[in-house]
Amino acid sequence: MFSVLADIDWLAVVIAAVASVLLAGVWFAVVIAKPYAVALGREGAPAPVRTAVAAAGPPVCLLVTVLTSAVLVEALDITGMGDAVVFGLLVGVGYLGAMTFQIAINPNFPRPLYYGVLNAPFFVVTSVLGSVVLVAMR
Repeated sequence: MFSVLADIDWLAVVIAAVASVLLAGVWFAVVIAKPYAVALGREGAPAPVRTAVAAAGPPVCLLVTVLTSAVLVEALDITGMGDAVVFGLLVGVGYLGAMTFQIAINPNFPRPLYYGVLNAPFFVVTSVLGSVVLVAMR
């Protein structure tokens, strides 16, 4: 079932990952920048120092997520756009969204539910976007 690496459209993986990274830039730097600081209890505080891990980590994680979806799209033989959207929603809500809330529910997040509400939509949207790109280019 998982001998599909040779069947993956690697250009589709790169395009979906780049689209997700660009969306992340808009989402986190523009759309939810102020509410995000509130969710983290950092409103009014200076931005943390940007490290190499903080800069490279999210794009690498998005690439891994897209690659994982590409493997599953191939293994499950998803070919229709409707199925791509359903798959993206299933992964986005069932795994990524749920994990966003699970990660936030700890003492380090002063407003965990608010954090989840702000972040989970990004992961659901990028999951659907990635799935649609992967299937469209199949």
